Amino acid sequence: MRTKRHDKREWPVWKQVRTNDWEGLGPTAASPRSEELSPRTSAADKVVSSVCPYCGVGCGQLVYIKDDKIVDIEGDPRSPISNGCLCPKGAATFQLVTGSHRVHHVLYRRPHGTSWEQIPLERAMAMVAERVRRTRDANWEQTGEEGHSTRRTMSIAHLGGATLDNEENYLIKKLFTALGIVQIENQARI
Repeated sequence: MRTKRHDKREWPVWKQVRTNDWEGLGPTAASPRSEELSPRTSAADKVVSSVCPYCGVGCGQLVYIKDDKIVDIEGDPRSPISNGCLCPKGAATFQLVTGSHRVHHVLYRRPHGTSWEQIPLERAMAMVAERVRRTRDANWEQTGEEGHSTRRTMSIAHLGGATLDNEENYLIKKLFTALGIVQIENQARI
């Protein structure tokens, strides 16, 4: 079988020499296929600024959305923290939020159970609220050992993640203080 012969003048090296494109970054790098390519983000309906959910450094991200679905997530070049760069975990955020392995329902394992079962979100939220209330009420301290008013519970604590923003931390602090919880900490301070 005879192979098709190519014109040697079209070889990339000869094109670079002929056009003085020594780095191969000019027109010699283009091909008919590359001329047809477009960025995967160009078809997005909108771009939303976000913050990477991982370590707490706060690297900026751009989330590209088309038809109300995330199509890509990249580093935000406007971010003074990361200048558009993301670490390997941050670069994998797209798979985190869109991966087929992601669980999209509440799983519950009964006490002493051996398997997980799906339950509605509303039921799970009611279960959490009931358990917080029961724990708080069972361990409520109206007054301390010396008779001073304490109005607190020492049976519940909260440790927040470093990726929570100021508004989220404010609301968490308000909620737990209203519940009488005094052991409230954040990973960023530890």
